Amino acid sequence: MKKITSVFMALIVMVCLAFSACAKSADTGSDSGEMRKDMTSAEFAKDMGMGINLGNTMEAYWAADTRKCSGASVIGENTPKNYETCWGAISTTQECIAGMKSEGFDTVRIPVYWGNMMAEDGKFTINESWFKRVDEIIEYARSADLYVVINVHHYDEYIIKNYSKDEALKIMQKIWKQIAEHYKNFSDYLIFEGYNENLGTVRESDNFTDDEKFEYVNEMNQIFVDTVRKTGGNNKNRMLIVSGYWTNIDLTTDSRFVIPKDTVSDRIMVSVHYIDNAMYWTNKIGGKEWLDYSRAQCELLKKAFTDKGIQVFVGECTSIYSKDRFAENAEHTDSTECLGIMYDMMNEYGFIPVLWDVNQNFYSRIKCEIIYESDRELIRSLKDNAESK
Repeated sequence: MKKITSVFMALIVMVCLAFSACAKSADTGSDSGEMRKDMTSAEFAKDMGMGINLGNTMEAYWAADTRKCSGASVIGENTPKNYETCWGAISTTQECIAGMKSEGFDTVRIPVYWGNMMAEDGKFTINESWFKRVDEIIEYARSADLYVVINVHHYDEYIIKNYSKDEALKIMQKIWKQIAEHYKNFSDYLIFEGYNENLGTVRESDNFTDDEKFEYVNEMNQIFVDTVRKTGGNNKNRMLIVSGYWTNIDLTTDSRFVIPKDTVSDRIMVSVHYIDNAMYWTNKIGGKEWLDYSRAQCELLKKAFTDKGIQVFVGECTSIYSKDRFAENAEHTDSTECLGIMYDMMNEYGFIPVLWDVNQNFYSRIKCEIIYESDRELIRSLKDNAESK
């Protein structure tokens, strides 16, 4: 009888453990769970088309807090909505995301600050309510037949600036293991992007050489890839995007930046931001120097990556060019025109351009449409041109 009872109890424990393991994965909802194994990364890039960011939303956090563990403070009732709206965004709706698709976008990038609502216990366990809200927004996007890119956004900066290199690598392993486990059953329309713009940053107390900083960047990307792949399921073949050094094109195309080793071929892209970044911040948009500079940046990316079969994900691109950013001798002085020139250039090189956008900037999350008619016509014409090829 004791043996029978013992066996019975062991079976109960095994069932409970199995249920617990399954419970870690999110319901795929409208997502089919399909993995297109015969699809090349270049075909992925073309299919992802033009993208838009759900900016200043799920990556928002309360920066006044300096607590060591989670890096997030308590806002209001400490609900997902408190954080989602704390930087001026409205609560994301199905209509808002579906409108992005109808306006011509095929990809939505959802930056996420995973430290929000996290307990101050040093375990870096992502809050279940926070996961649930991210799940809902992913479901909105998949219901609209959009590609979805989620990342670790701003939280990478917090960890890097407050922990040693060894500690930061271990923490990112914990974070990505949780994310990957949670979404392991989703189709390849869900793509993971490792980090945002802070690989290459170090703590003020760290005295790293330039070579050591590149090594740190490479190790962070490798821990991301290794951790995701080890979770199994669809993650064994999921498309991953590794982040460039500060997502800066000059630094990311440096020979010291290394694409991580992978267990599957043709399933890693690289992320950079803003092809014309230097021209924007020095108020030289619209002139010959702007065009020449942007072309040269694209050529660097082509030589370093696309010529080698590695696709380039331009995760943030300027959406609105304000008048103060144009050169005095600018030949092109209209924001929509300049956006079109940059998009045409990136499309020519086969890059994936993703507009950086926040609430009521380029796209209205209230009216669920692009705000300016000239921009609407541009995006639709670019979409039509891409589909005709």
